[in-house]
Amino acid sequence: MERETRVAVFESEKPSDIQLIKSKLDAEKIPNFVNDNYMSFTTTPTAQTVRLMVNLQDEQRAFEIIDAVVKDTDLNPTHN
Repeated sequence: MERETRVAVFESEKPSDIQLIKSKLDAEKIPNFVNDNYMSFTTTPTAQTVRLMVNLQDEQRAFEIIDAVVKDTDLNPTHN
């Protein structure tokens, strides 16, 4: 069985932003996964950055969808 490589395409501390992007990817039939990890040295102890992951082969299409959503809304993705 071949292991799929997953890459982060969007991250935010706001669950509503993650859910919006996730729903857009779901609508386009792009499998996606939520990865949430505490970032102890870069954020406050209570802040939680959530990353939305996709399979590597879906990365380009996912970014196109995310770019369109960001242009049409007031989302402010977290950049590292």
